[in-house]
Amino acid sequence: MEKPLSKNEFMKAEKPDLSGNIRATLADPTLDRFSGDDEQFIKFHGIYQQDDRDKRKTGKEYSVMVRTRQTGGIVPAAQYLVYDHLSSKFANGTLRITSRQTFQFHGVLQKGIGPLIKSINEALSSTLATCGDVNRNVTAPSNPPMDDIGIAVDEDAFAITRALLPRTTAYHSIWVDGVQVDLGLGEKIAKARTAVDQANPYMPPPADSDESGAPVDPLYGKTYLPRKFKTGFAIPPNNDTDIFTNDMGFVAIIENGKLVGYNLLVGGGLGTSHGNKLTYPRLADVIGFLTREQVVAVGSAVIAIHRDWGDRTDRKHARIKYVLQEKGVEWFRQELAQRLGAPLPAAKPFLFKGQGDAFGWFKQADGLWFLGLFVETGRVKDQGDYKLKTALRTIAEKFGPTFRLTATQNLILSDIKEADKAAIEKELHSHGASIVFNPGLIKGRGMACPALPTCGLALAESERIFPAFLAKLEAGQAAAGIANEELVVRMTGCPNGCARPYNAEIGLVGKAPGKYNVMLGGNREGTRLARTWKEAVLADDITAGIAELFKQYAKERKAGQAFGDWANEANIWTAPTSQG
Repeated sequence: MEKPLSKNEFMKAEKPDLSGNIRATLADPTLDRFSGDDEQFIKFHGIYQQDDRDKRKTGKEYSVMVRTRQTGGIVPAAQYLVYDHLSSKFANGTLRITSRQTFQFHGVLQKGIGPLIKSINEALSSTLATCGDVNRNVTAPSNPPMDDIGIAVDEDAFAITRALLPRTTAYHSIWVDGVQVDLGLGEKIAKARTAVDQANPYMPPPADSDESGAPVDPLYGKTYLPRKFKTGFAIPPNNDTDIFTNDMGFVAIIENGKLVGYNLLVGGGLGTSHGNKLTYPRLADVIGFLTREQVVAVGSAVIAIHRDWGDRTDRKHARIKYVLQEKGVEWFRQELAQRLGAPLPAAKPFLFKGQGDAFGWFKQADGLWFLGLFVETGRVKDQGDYKLKTALRTIAEKFGPTFRLTATQNLILSDIKEADKAAIEKELHSHGASIVFNPGLIKGRGMACPALPTCGLALAESERIFPAFLAKLEAGQAAAGIANEELVVRMTGCPNGCARPYNAEIGLVGKAPGKYNVMLGGNREGTRLARTWKEAVLADDITAGIAELFKQYAKERKAGQAFGDWANEANIWTAPTSQG
């Protein structure tokens, strides 16, 4: 007996333009939230409905999170200034850099959603398909291109972005044509449009039509994908996009100083569900080699395989990683070959030597400079004497650098003249943001998801407690005589793994209020999964336990051995235990 399709499949089939009842809800001034199927439909438009969980005892206060699309994390200064303005007018005054090189606006009220998204599109970005059962934001190396290779990779990332955008007509009619608003942003919008060369790179081509004249997406069809899909690019030896964690990855292959093509990776994904053995984190398999000219055709074919073979009966088991795991890599290669008309050649050798962002000043190939900045938990904000948001706004207005969001939730300011370096440093220091230059090798490599109070999936804290947690780990390192050593630590409030804890040296996954599963043994290259060390550990007990491991590590490690590599081999593994 075949399992029934999930509810979401019927919902998408009934409204393939993804319109739902969004227009009616927006038009009703008495409504403060979306309800029913619309909570799912709005995700395709880049919107997540949330409520402040700190205030639930006195009643739910609804708002939404809105996510932009920024291929490779690239944000021209003029576009950034629009975002800065919008975050204060319609959100909670902050911008949050995500682990997929986008911005999120938090705390947006119902009446502000339309004007916010309209303005984002006017500034030549988009929120289309940054959530939902589609290909989401495409990640790419965040450092500015140092040569023709980097430029070509950026071009290919934008090409696959455009090819995989859903062609829904509802997004444009609801948020672009359907919103008439004057926010006094005329000059800012005009500058943003000029910076992006007057054409929105995130506007999809027109949809096809069926026999009745209704629009149909030629790639996604009427029911889109079984679940979300993530795509990234990387240039060895730096795995700064964590390429093996993507559903689909393109690893640049360079021969004799030229980009000859990519190795295709398929089947990564980290989200799990506690207690569900059918779900698990998985790193991608290397499938084969393709030329630059094949990127769009191969990417579209991989999407089509997920569309046709992904599990539409169980959304927790619907990612393409389960297709690869259960049907096998060879099956996938043959299926891909059938759709392409020929098999891909064997993959070419490549090697990653590390990942993570560099902080401070670096010279670009064109003689300009870029500045790597640490942004704690990705949150661009003003708080007390720390006024990073004001500093960045001032820098954008005065010097016009390109903003580049990293996949580790940090920020690069690029295309800076040497004569402006001292003035930019002065702006950051004078606004209390000195830490952005030298955060140390734990803070600078760490990531945490937003979790409480806004994320409805969070089982435990993450962003709010992460800085204090890292400080305790730093104290543990110092007590073990290994102060200031690099360490990749990541924390999430639930098992979905948005901050990628499953391949960190130390990963923490929220299990219950105040309790976490502790993962150890991932590596700095991002090519190995961590393993569960202990389950449901009280947060206060985790740092004490790891401090003892630091002492053991300091005594036993080989010369130059990273903590994650030592933990993977050390005699520390027993059956996972619960504490507290």
